[in-house]
Amino acid sequence: MAEDSSSKIEDLGKGILDDVSSGKDPKFVTLARTRSNIRYDSKEGYLRLGKAKEERSFMNVAQSKRFMQTIAIASKCHRFVKEGLHTTIRGLFYQLKFSLGEDIEENIFSEQAESNPLIEDLEVSLDIKREDLNLNANRKGVLAGNMRIIDTFGNEDIKIDCAKQGRSGWAIPSDVDNDIEFVDIKAKYVLVVEKDALWQRLNEDLFWKKENAILITPQGQAARGTRRLIRKLSDMGLPVYVFTDSDAWGWYIYWTIKTGSINLAYMGENVATPSARFIGVTMSDLDRYDFLRKLTMNASEVDIKRAQEMMGYEWIKQHKEWVIELERMLKEKKKLEQDALQGPRLTFVDDYIREKIAKKEFLP
Repeated sequence: MAEDSSSKIEDLGKGILDDVSSGKDPKFVTLARTRSNIRYDSKEGYLRLGKAKEERSFMNVAQSKRFMQTIAIASKCHRFVKEGLHTTIRGLFYQLKFSLGEDIEENIFSEQAESNPLIEDLEVSLDIKREDLNLNANRKGVLAGNMRIIDTFGNEDIKIDCAKQGRSGWAIPSDVDNDIEFVDIKAKYVLVVEKDALWQRLNEDLFWKKENAILITPQGQAARGTRRLIRKLSDMGLPVYVFTDSDAWGWYIYWTIKTGSINLAYMGENVATPSARFIGVTMSDLDRYDFLRKLTMNASEVDIKRAQEMMGYEWIKQHKEWVIELERMLKEKKKLEQDALQGPRLTFVDDYIREKIAKKEFLP
């Protein structure tokens, strides 16, 4: 992938040089990452960008700075790839935070908020992921289960047994595609648990071992690397079940895993898992388990506003089961944390998950 990324950046540079040599105005073209250019692909089941394009011209005074900044990022990433070195988007910002010249009191970048969207523009224009440009994000997410990993790191193939990571589990990196291989996957399904605290509870019970599952926590909203890993496991034929709080925020975590997100619509095909199913927690669980009625919490105005927004999403409102859940939450103005399932006894959450999966009591 490094060679492919390098050649794509070089092709971009050659195209600009050809324009200059021919007396043409150099341009950088990418798909527009605007809300109006994002659509839900009902056939594939994820959010993606439309065909509207955005053009950046060097000779246009209003666009010349962003054009120059974009090319500076491409040049720096090309060096990272050639040298085989990695950094974060923050590290890239500091690599490019310098003056344009002795007589010009202006930096190429003054704030990281300027460079971040241009990195995404390059991802879209070159049809490669940020990680292929040797740009990593913070690690976020933990895994345990019956699988092994071969991580090529420092010119050495390091073998990692995810069934022998103890209480800590395996920390999911931001890049799960390059120099890493997932082998000997013997699990029956993937269980994604919103909160790290519940993951630790299930890990202590060796739930993943007893149920022959791969247990993942994104530790809240799932990062790119975790979403990508979930998709890869799904592509290997493993069912994916998601377990979150019964509120708009927990449900939204599920939907970003299932259909992708508006912010990452440009890479929905790689990070969305349309086959994912939601096992809970749901408002309808209040009718199944009497003890939960005493453990609800009042929904805040922010919770209610978020739920109302979700009611308008095309990819959600087409499922009547989800409309019922959201309407009930808005009517009763209550929410329920997945932690509440520990009310009767700490191991009740294990039984809850087993029952939901065995009876296929999940939402689409």
